[in-house]
Amino acid sequence: MERELYGREAIFGNDGLAARLTGLTPYGSARVAYEHRDDPPVAVLTGGRGMGKTAVLKQLRHLYREITPVALVDCEAVVPPADPGPGWTPVTGALPELATQLTAKVHAARPVQFPRLSLGLVAVASISWTREDETRAQRDLHSLGPVLATVDTRGDAATGWVTKVLSKLASSAFDSVVPLAGMVAEATVETVLEETFSRFQRRSADWYGSYPHAGGNGRIGLRQLAVDFERGGDLRRRAEDHLVLALVADLVRAYGGLARGARRGRPVLLLDNAHTVLGRQLVEPVLRQRASGVRDQIAVFASSRARDHEGLSHAVRRRLPEVAHGSHWVRGCEVTSGILAVELTALGPAHVQAAFDRHDPVGRAPAGLARGVHRLTGGRPLGVALLAQAVGEALVPGASRTGASAAGSLVPGALLDRTVELREDRAPVRVADELLAQLLPDRELDVLSVLAAAHGEDSARLLATARLRGRSLDGDVALQVRDVLRAQGWPVGPEYFVADPLLRALLLHRLRFQDGDHPHYAVWRAVHETLRTAYAPGGRCPSVPHRLHQELVLGRTRDCVTHLRERFTDGDVTAWLGSLRFIASAPFPRMPGSTGPDPRRAVALGRETGGSPAEGETGLAGLGERAVELQMQLRRLLHAVWLLSDPLALPDDEVIDKMAHELRQLSGRHPTGNSVLWDAATHWPRDIRAWRPLSMPPGSPGSNGPGTHGSGQGGGSNA
Repeated sequence: MERELYGREAIFGNDGLAARLTGLTPYGSARVAYEHRDDPPVAVLTGGRGMGKTAVLKQLRHLYREITPVALVDCEAVVPPADPGPGWTPVTGALPELATQLTAKVHAARPVQFPRLSLGLVAVASISWTREDETRAQRDLHSLGPVLATVDTRGDAATGWVTKVLSKLASSAFDSVVPLAGMVAEATVETVLEETFSRFQRRSADWYGSYPHAGGNGRIGLRQLAVDFERGGDLRRRAEDHLVLALVADLVRAYGGLARGARRGRPVLLLDNAHTVLGRQLVEPVLRQRASGVRDQIAVFASSRARDHEGLSHAVRRRLPEVAHGSHWVRGCEVTSGILAVELTALGPAHVQAAFDRHDPVGRAPAGLARGVHRLTGGRPLGVALLAQAVGEALVPGASRTGASAAGSLVPGALLDRTVELREDRAPVRVADELLAQLLPDRELDVLSVLAAAHGEDSARLLATARLRGRSLDGDVALQVRDVLRAQGWPVGPEYFVADPLLRALLLHRLRFQDGDHPHYAVWRAVHETLRTAYAPGGRCPSVPHRLHQELVLGRTRDCVTHLRERFTDGDVTAWLGSLRFIASAPFPRMPGSTGPDPRRAVALGRETGGSPAEGETGLAGLGERAVELQMQLRRLLHAVWLLSDPLALPDDEVIDKMAHELRQLSGRHPTGNSVLWDAATHWPRDIRAWRPLSMPPGSPGSNGPGTHGSGQGGGSNA
């Protein structure tokens, strides 16, 4: 069963993009007026990993497969068979798969036949056949069996061809001037036409008369096609392009001539990961033919991870909501203007809540958890789907209460540790592991987890040199990872080397727990100690805020609070608040499977168990009464901001109110920054309750960087 999709009404609505391009509604298969009757665009869905491109294409296949011919191919998953012959390439591997899916029976229409494509594929496959090796020919024809069956339904038809083809070749006069590939192809085509094609189907060979140097003779065109394919290079590309157009021509024929009126709507081609070389080879011949004025009336939907791919250079671009009722696409002069590039947008909070309601229909999940998941995932559909499923399975009556299964302890961070069952034939998987496997497939996660702790390129190179010995030469592995992330569409920024919040949280989660080294967390501690040393005075990139950020990552709060107290009376209170915000953005050193309340909450509310904390932990030793009061006040404030800024936790109204109270109290103590602190006490609670980052300066519409200006030594933006 296909995954339920949210926030994709612009595609699947009864007057959405899919209905207008296919002429049929996805639900109920009612007729719809074409938006582009004579010249449809190729619709390319763009977006990074986890944005739901594949899910949309699979849903299109699921909805249309019984009402119109439809085929889906993943251009990254077309792999050669165990023993491919010289006639196999990714293109000749993908085309039979597309044809086989398109020939499936649909309501009120005969199956589509592919005589033109069959002839071309057989001609190309025959280039390696010899009189001495009948096995090779048998194997190649067997692999083409499904597409050949669209013309001849006899299952054993191909078996008899091989003997007849090789006999015909043996009886032919050998001409050294004619390439052997062309001779074999010609003998093969003649045999296939005689033995399999009906009187009407034999005319399909005439289509190849338009091939270069064919002079209008289809049999010569097929022979030349085989010769060009064998020669390779640009000639092979030309032959492959013609094979793609053969599939298109067969589809056009099925929707024209005597069959006209017997079919409704348009056939649908779905090409996943079309930004790859294979994807372009399948799409570009169609685009060029359409640009030349030859129309085919096929609905083509493709996907591309690369929004700025050169193949989309002249595409008409729209965001998903903009195509809900009309795309307003117009063809330009360039070939790629035949593309309508639709950027898939993130899910909104209402969509996330709908996903939660599906998995948790009685509403057992804690209030705000859906919004917390939206904040963590940024609305990325893959993350939303897995975390919503984790919530549903955690709250099933009678489910195991290990880990975070109790409803009161369900927070986004705890959901990452949950396991979910994706398929009955597969063991349950941990949410964090599955998300990383899909968002960063086939990547060196050990390396990425280490570099996710870095703030910018310089600190990433430092970590690579210090912690990835044997993999890195002077930190160059960090630059390689940077390029890989960019190529995969992941942002790399100066504030965080891995700039996407969800991806960074997943990698840091892995860094924390990958080695099962509780309670030591040796890898986690070593990575962050390396950064702390580098940011310390005399280190490679000294910066007080960054060093204190690392202290907090390691669970040490004393120096952070002391620094905030010592700098509190500085003139630039906005910079002081920026430092507080940046220091408190540190990842919290979590314990595995913790089900109790977050320990930061008790500190923020002044309710630490076991009495007052030790002086050595709080930095109170040797301080006067007013300094002690300020130190404790800032300790509570730091823990409040730390907890409320954590994307793996949930906002707590009592802690929010306490944070506002502390800021107002500080406003009365500051000699010059009263109004700024008062504004923070007003606006920061609003930011948190609206699920926004803490604004800087408080109340501003934007959110700035780490807030290092005026807050200590050094610390450039690329730290």
